[in-house]
Amino acid sequence: MEEYPKFKDWIVELLRRTSTDLPADVIAALKRARDSESAGTPAWSVFESILQNVDVAREKSTPLCQDTGTNVFLVHHPRGVSTRAMARDIVAATAVAVEKCYLRPNSVDPISGKNSGNNVGPGHPYLHFEEWDRNDIQVRVMLKGGGCENVGAQYSLPFAPLGAGRDLKGVETVILDAINNAQGKGCGPGAIGACIGGDRASSYMTAKEQHFRALDDSNPDPVLRALEERLFDKANRLGIGPMGFGGQSTVLGVKVGKLNRLPASFFVSVSYMCWECRRRDMWIRNGEMQIE
Repeated sequence: MEEYPKFKDWIVELLRRTSTDLPADVIAALKRARDSESAGTPAWSVFESILQNVDVAREKSTPLCQDTGTNVFLVHHPRGVSTRAMARDIVAATAVAVEKCYLRPNSVDPISGKNSGNNVGPGHPYLHFEEWDRNDIQVRVMLKGGGCENVGAQYSLPFAPLGAGRDLKGVETVILDAINNAQGKGCGPGAIGACIGGDRASSYMTAKEQHFRALDDSNPDPVLRALEERLFDKANRLGIGPMGFGGQSTVLGVKVGKLNRLPASFFVSVSYMCWECRRRDMWIRNGEMQIE
């Protein structure tokens, strides 16, 4: 990007940090989950192995998982910044990150089955740009693995098989159903992102965007905050535990957003994130870069 000649290099570093080092809130949640289990149990052993893996990945700057996922970018920028130039540099940085082994080449053409070899292709990386009033640039990235993506779900209320109506009780019922159906798949314990409302596409995207929230944050909407707390408590009483081995921690967090809907539609979408919760924010302020 012309205004920021180091932008591509900064994105490469952002991808390295995201792929190899978890945010502090995620590590803290994993440690709390481990400490909630009895030492020597299968659940405790899983968490102990996970935390050892986290340390090794950080020390050796190697990916936390062989599935480095779909790279989802959400960029906020001031007026006048070229989104085309940013997109060009983000795509180029993605290919460099693969060359440096920060990302695994896992972008595959759905028709031919051919791997692009550099994680670049239609929809890869996924880019979304939003203009805002601030002078800073914020680049948010999430690495969304395929295994956890497979156990996401979308419901249309009313949902007769569960007796779920068009109310908060029905919403709670179907989100818990999605968590229960995942069982040990999706590399649990999961972090749950959900959206109430919207259309099919916007509902899923808003559910996924919940993963950008810190696991220990508090929803500013009191109704959604109470719903998140109830779902977190009930999900961790399911006894599924990490990787389905049983235990006290089935989810690390539950985050819920909402969108207006049409009278004829009432969608509830659930995005399941694996225990890694690989996400980072990069800020550009006064020409300087900072990764959080």
